[in-house]
Amino acid sequence: MRNPNLFVISNEELTEELVGETRAFPKYTTQILNLCNQNAQGTRPPVVGQMSDLIQECPFKTFKEWKEWYLSRKPRAISEATERIQRIVSNFRTALSLIDENLIRAWVEDLVIVKSFTGLRFQQAILSRVAKLKKTTFRLANRDEESKGIDGYIGQEPVSIKPETYKSKLGLPESIRIPIIYYEKLENGIRVDAQTVLGKEIRLC
Repeated sequence: MRNPNLFVISNEELTEELVGETRAFPKYTTQILNLCNQNAQGTRPPVVGQMSDLIQECPFKTFKEWKEWYLSRKPRAISEATERIQRIVSNFRTALSLIDENLIRAWVEDLVIVKSFTGLRFQQAILSRVAKLKKTTFRLANRDEESKGIDGYIGQEPVSIKPETYKSKLGLPESIRIPIIYYEKLENGIRVDAQTVLGKEIRLC
């Protein structure tokens, strides 16, 4: 039997309780606007203010009073956010006009085939870049070498490739006793710390 003392208030019900009405948007439009807003940064604190702080500062408790108080404090915020998002929506309209089946297929192949390969086999790219900087050769480790903690060779030197977070584990009994090349995945590529091999840091974009 359901416990009447435990219940859920949906987002729609929260709006109904606090604001008095809910606003329905056409299907898919909020997803598109959220994406446009991410690009436009229209509702970031520099534009609309730090909302958590403003809510606390507001001396009023009702929605109507809060709305009036906020607009008196930030009279241009809604308009500026709207203008920023509108510019990105226009850019999206232009981009959408360029999308056809061939472009979709190319994008799917890039995501499924290219990015899955580069995302999982980036160790080879790191070894290749470091070897080029040292003006030497490289190779990936074989299975026997991998069992010893070796990921590849720069010239004749065995190296291990580990994420930056591995640094916190150094000093443990199982710590690798060969040069370690560290990497950190970024939005636009991989930052590589090859100081143990090169004495400097590189970045793969």
